[in-house]
Amino acid sequence: MFRSLKALLLASAIAALGILTASCNSNNQTQVRFVHAIPDAGALDIDVNGTKYFTNVAFTELQPASGYTVVPEGRDTIQGLLAGSSTVAFNRPNVILPGGRQYTVVATGFDTGFEGENVVILNPPDDNREPPNGIINFRVINASPDSPGALDIYIQKSGVQTLTPPATIGSLAYEQTSKYIPEPYNTSGSGYTAYVCPAGSTTPIFQQTFVVGGPNEGSIRTLILTDQQGVEELNPRFVELDDLN
Repeated sequence: MFRSLKALLLASAIAALGILTASCNSNNQTQVRFVHAIPDAGALDIDVNGTKYFTNVAFTELQPASGYTVVPEGRDTIQGLLAGSSTVAFNRPNVILPGGRQYTVVATGFDTGFEGENVVILNPPDDNREPPNGIINFRVINASPDSPGALDIYIQKSGVQTLTPPATIGSLAYEQTSKYIPEPYNTSGSGYTAYVCPAGSTTPIFQQTFVVGGPNEGSIRTLILTDQQGVEELNPRFVELDDLN
């Protein structure tokens, strides 16, 4: 009787430890989503440490379309291959992706030189914790190698056209990622307009409207600046990632 009880308690303890360990491993995973922003490269397959994780990713496309993919944590080698082939477009070693975080991995720069030596990998960590109800967190990644210097981004309720410094996000240079900027929900329902200007100017290069948010939920959007495909100029549209709600 007592031996059976001891065995049962021991089995329960081992099972609980296994659940705890699995939970810890899950929490310590490195999760990524990949954005192709190389303007002179065609569709790509993406390998991490020699294993294929994303296939046939077109320019400005996000994979996976929602959520994240688990990859090895630590110092990873990210390799882009021309889709469906073994031809190396770029090979970037030592991309640091510590465990326990989610990352937006953006490949930008140019597919030139030996194994795309002019390709740049951006890997800002994501914060997908839900903001308070009625708040939208905006973040901007500058992945446009031909952006005209640093950029000021004004994000304001649609319908308000006058741009008054300081910018919502100031002097964002190529390869930089802004902080998350909280904005209150536009109760008119018309959303927000983001104006992209040269640093120190209030004359927009382009503007784009985003209808997002609600009074009873928090939302998050990541906006990515890229070049135009095959043109060495800033793309007049953001790549919009619907991070949350």
